[in-house]
Amino acid sequence: MTEKIRNLSFIVHNGREIPRVTTELCFADRLGGWAVRWSIRRMKYTVKPGIYAVGNPNGESVVLVSANYKLSFDALREELGGLDAWIIVLDTKGINVWCAAGKGTFGTDEIVHRIGLVELEKIINHRKIILPQLGAPGVAAHEVKKRCGFSVVYGPVRACDIIDFIRAGMKATQQMRQVHFSLYDRLVLTPVEFVMGGKYMIFIMAALFILSGIGAGGYSSDLVMSHGFRSVVNLFAAYLSGAVITPLLLPWLPGRSFSFKGFSVGLVVAVVLFSLKLTGSRLEAVAWIFLISAISSFLAMNFTGASTYTSLSGVKKEMRVAVPLQIIAGVLGMGMWIAGRFI
Repeated sequence: MTEKIRNLSFIVHNGREIPRVTTELCFADRLGGWAVRWSIRRMKYTVKPGIYAVGNPNGESVVLVSANYKLSFDALREELGGLDAWIIVLDTKGINVWCAAGKGTFGTDEIVHRIGLVELEKIINHRKIILPQLGAPGVAAHEVKKRCGFSVVYGPVRACDIIDFIRAGMKATQQMRQVHFSLYDRLVLTPVEFVMGGKYMIFIMAALFILSGIGAGGYSSDLVMSHGFRSVVNLFAAYLSGAVITPLLLPWLPGRSFSFKGFSVGLVVAVVLFSLKLTGSRLEAVAWIFLISAISSFLAMNFTGASTYTSLSGVKKEMRVAVPLQIIAGVLGMGMWIAGRFI
């Protein structure tokens, strides 16, 4: 199911009716983008693959290539005010350009296939298409040229630079080629991770809340109220450590691996909770150190695919080492926490 494009009109070019999109996003577009940031209908936020017009393009107008993830499509068209251009939307299965390039859906085969389907050679007179730089890992430019006759030109990293790039004769400055992972870039990623893992964390919180009533003297509602709420607070702190605090502080945290960065934040948070007397007995305090550090470390690794800090091979290498250690720490922590119920 695809999203409806608001304010859609049509132009007739070379005897064909082609949909034309505006460069101004309406309230519904911005609301949809906000919802997706919070993981609402995230995998269904797509536009129909094909070719779209911006302004009043002709046979000499530039051709830009985008993913069918609507957030990516909207980010591009919003920056094209005053430009006459064509946009080819690939079927990336609702995945953004960078991730789709890694998964192969923003790749050589789909580009060649889509160019053929829209009959691009009948729409434009030149033989150049502009791809976002972040799509480069999935594309073999020489294969595209060989198979369909169109040359690939890699545009800037950010859509906001596309008009300057075109006006400069499709020449990118060093600044246009640099990939940043600023505080804002990291901040906008946290809601998705926070919501996606939230349902699992709520289940774990509920389970520990109920189990907190178990003690040497049997099951007690008083223990549930005292130890249960403390467990919920500690788990929530662990969740914030890995899903929010770690990505926000990423550049300043020690180590290169995300798992270690998350571990270090979790360790500090556990110490703070201990100083606030929220970790219980000494045995429980040690248990929470293991649990909070393990949870924070695991959640922090979710940001590896969204950053410029690591590579696919680096992620795999890190996971081979980190995940077993996280499991061990989690099991030890849980064992100590259960033992603490009877001591």
